[in-house]
Amino acid sequence: MDNRAGEMQVFLRAVEAGNFSEAARLLRMTPSTVSKLITRIETRLGVRLLERSTRRLSLTTEGQLYYERSLAVLGELDDIERELSQGAESTGGTVRVNASVAFGVLAVEAALPAFWQAYPNVVVDLSLSDEIVDLYLDRTDVAFRVGRLQDSGMMARRIGIARRRIVASPTYLERHGTPRTVGDLARHNCLGFNFRRAAPVWPLKESGRIVDRAVNGSLLANNGETVRRMAVAGVGLARLGDYHARDDLAAGRLVEILSDAVEGDEEEIHAVYLGGARLPQRVRVFLDFVVPRLQAFLGS
Repeated sequence: MDNRAGEMQVFLRAVEAGNFSEAARLLRMTPSTVSKLITRIETRLGVRLLERSTRRLSLTTEGQLYYERSLAVLGELDDIERELSQGAESTGGTVRVNASVAFGVLAVEAALPAFWQAYPNVVVDLSLSDEIVDLYLDRTDVAFRVGRLQDSGMMARRIGIARRRIVASPTYLERHGTPRTVGDLARHNCLGFNFRRAAPVWPLKESGRIVDRAVNGSLLANNGETVRRMAVAGVGLARLGDYHARDDLAAGRLVEILSDAVEGDEEEIHAVYLGGARLPQRVRVFLDFVVPRLQAFLGS
C-alpha cells in the first residue's frame, strides 16, 4: 500500500509554508526529504506541481488543482474518522469562514446561533476583512465575496445582489447642502476605501451612460463598517450596499441621495469554496444551512 495521503500532507504543508525549509521544520523532516517526496508525486503524475525559486514556491495550474483536491481528500478522511469515533450522527470539525466586515456582521453572524443549535459540534473560525483572501494559502473553507468572480478552480453558490446607495446623514446635508447632480459631488466629502482593489471613483450614470466619477474625501478606510459609521456621524457621503445602510435608512440616521445616478450600480455576492463533489461534511452542512438564510437576508 502506498502513502499518498502522507505525500499530500507534505505537499500541502510545503505550499502553505512557501518553501521546503520551513515545511521541513514544521514536519520535522529534512528539506531534501520534502523535496524528494514532492518530486515523487510529480514524477508519478507526469506534471510539474510547483515552480521553485530561491524566495518562494508557487503553484502551477496542475499544482493548484492537486492542492484543492488534496485538501478535499484529507478533509474527507478527517470527517470519516471523526464520524466513526464520535458516531455517524455527529457532524463536527472546524469551518474556516471569511467575509467582508459589513456582510459578516449583519448577515453571517446573525445566522450562527441557529446553526450551532443544529450543529453544536462544528466550530466556525470566522475572519472579517474587506480584502480578498486566498482560500488556498489562508486555508479558508468558505469565503463570501462581493463583486465579480475571477475564473478559478473554486466552486461558488450565488447569494444575491448588493445594490449600491449614496447616503449621508441629515446633519451633514443641513451643513453642506444636498447634491442634486453628479457634478455636485466635487464639492462634497466623499468617504472611500484604501484596499488594493479600490479605486477613487464612483460609477455613476450621466447622460444615460455609466461614468467613473473621481471623488475625494477625508477618509480612506479598509472596511465598509467604518465608512458607514463616519457617514452616520455626519462626516461625509458614503457609497454603500443597500443591505449595509438598510437599518440606518429606516431609522432616519442616513438618507439616500442621487438615487437615479446609482441605477444599475450593483454587485453579486457569492459563497466560494474548495472541494467540489468531495466537499467535507462540515463545510457542506454549513453552506446548506447558512446560504438560504443569507439569500433571505438579501431578499433573493
